Amino acid sequence: KSTLMQEKQMREQLVSALISHAKGDIAKHVANVEVYLTNPAGIGEHSDITEAIENELNIIAKYEDQVSVLKKYFSKISSLPVD
Repeated sequence: KSTLMQEKQMREQLVSALISHAKGDIAKHVANVEVYLTNPAGIGEHSDITEAIENELNIIAKYEDQVSVLKKYFSKISSLPVD
């Protein structure tokens, strides 16, 4: 394989890994919000549930932004839908 082809493959692997990482973090923080919404009394260390949920939402938004930017500017197929 040519060096150029290897570089393209590495680029796509890195972009794919970054998207997968961000989506994994999104899933983790969505699960946290679900816990807060379904069992807020069970979260003893968070006296302000709405503040805790807002924090989780901000983290989700950060990773959603990362996925969107990666797909728009760095993905080989820039027309991929943003989940």
